Amino acid sequence: MSKPILKTGASALLAAAAMLALGACAMAPTAGATPAVAGASIEPPAGRQLAALEASGVQIYSCEFNAQHQLRWSFKRPSAMLYDASGREVVLHGAGPSWEAGDGSRVVGRVLAQKPSDTPGSIPQLLLETHGTGGAGMLAEVRYVQRLNTVGGLAPSAPCASEHQEGSTPYLARYVFYR
Repeated sequence: MSKPILKTGASALLAAAAMLALGACAMAPTAGATPAVAGASIEPPAGRQLAALEASGVQIYSCEFNAQHQLRWSFKRPSAMLYDASGREVVLHGAGPSWEAGDGSRVVGRVLAQKPSDTPGSIPQLLLETHGTGGAGMLAEVRYVQRLNTVGGLAPSAPCASEHQEGSTPYLARYVFYR
């Protein structure tokens, strides 16, 4: 997990611009996509910041029937890699939501609060409370995670056509980990 990012500054900028354009074209999120307290503060309780990492990945959705028996995109899980300031892959973000470092430390989060992204057409910013499920290491002391500066990630803009069909949308975010 310590491979450097191979993108040049120009290609990274181009990729970010493309993701911003995709996010702007995305449709509104489906009901229940992110269970949280809307409008609550996403500031963590007093604590020490342990790490701030940049994420690049996808939000994965599944086509499911809603209460009106209509097929709609429903959030399933994230899949992203988080990078440190030197561009190294250091944390894998996945279902749960969970974050796992290369040293085996792992936390699982529960959404406490959300607020709209500063970027239109993007997933909300979040505050999550965590508990450890892995060994000692980088994430062992993490108790709160903020998801900030989100770009993209809303449900696919194309309607879903068959039950359990999967779709994904690229997103960028900054994750800040607190003790």
